Amino acid sequence: MIELVDFKAEHFKEMDLQEGQRYLSSWVSDAHAKSLEDQNWSYSALDDGVPVCSAGVVEMWQGRGIAWAYVSGIVTPRKFITVHRMIDRFLNGCYLHRIEMTVDCEFDEGHRWAKMLGFDLEAERMVAYRPDGGDCALYARTR
Repeated sequence: MIELVDFKAEHFKEMDLQEGQRYLSSWVSDAHAKSLEDQNWSYSALDDGVPVCSAGVVEMWQGRGIAWAYVSGIVTPRKFITVHRMIDRFLNGCYLHRIEMTVDCEFDEGHRWAKMLGFDLEAERMVAYRPDGGDCALYARTR
């Protein structure tokens, strides 16, 4: 059974990220993961105690936030549906009027998920956006 808990930095370290996010393993420092613990909206989905997804929103200023998510490569499609519903419920209840997210330009599943969560594509390609120089697309969800 999947349960939603407050995000802890060790959740990120315990996850074997999905292929489309695996490059992040070497870029997310312990300090960065620890800083996400201090955010108001940072959660992990645990499947029998094993982290399968960590996600949240960092408020940049009043009314605007940036969504983030790390998804494990071991999450099954059926369990991902449960995770998706949890995140969708959270986003629907979030009071921010603008939430942004970025998706690697080559990560088709990430683009599909952004659209399923109600995000609209605003910038098709932000060149050299990723820490390793890769390109990302910008999505936003507004009220």
